[in-house]
Amino acid sequence: MGPRRKGRVLAIQALYAYEIKGSASLEELVQFPWEEEEEEREGDAEIAQKGESDALARQFATLLLTGTIQNLPQIDRLIQEHLENWELKRVAKVDLSILRMSVYCLLYQKDIPATVVIDEAVDLSKEFGTEDSYRFVNGVLDGIRKSLETKELSSP
Repeated sequence: MGPRRKGRVLAIQALYAYEIKGSASLEELVQFPWEEEEEEREGDAEIAQKGESDALARQFATLLLTGTIQNLPQIDRLIQEHLENWELKRVAKVDLSILRMSVYCLLYQKDIPATVVIDEAVDLSKEFGTEDSYRFVNGVLDGIRKSLETKELSSP
């Protein structure tokens, strides 16, 4: 798993923890304490190989997590606008975490093409979500992508 992919996974896990705990601080979340538990199950050789890659993954995850949480009201509003006959509080927490991170990327990481953001979100929802999560995530993100493109075209 490449550092960006691992960074996205860490960010989603942290956003999920943020949603479940409700009281977790950003400083606490960016420590990614669950990752240490995973490392305890791996051998020393595996850990040594992953050092630099893990540092890049944590850096990318921290960027995604911080940006998402700092812009959460705007992100949630945009997601809610694209939920048809559904409320944000009813969205599965894993799906919501994936959507939030992906919307942050669509809004603020213009160097990453929207198609890449959506493809990554779909892959992550297949891996971590329910059987139908990927369809839901794809539909919401595609609607947001289209609305953002329309706004960009109409602005002077």
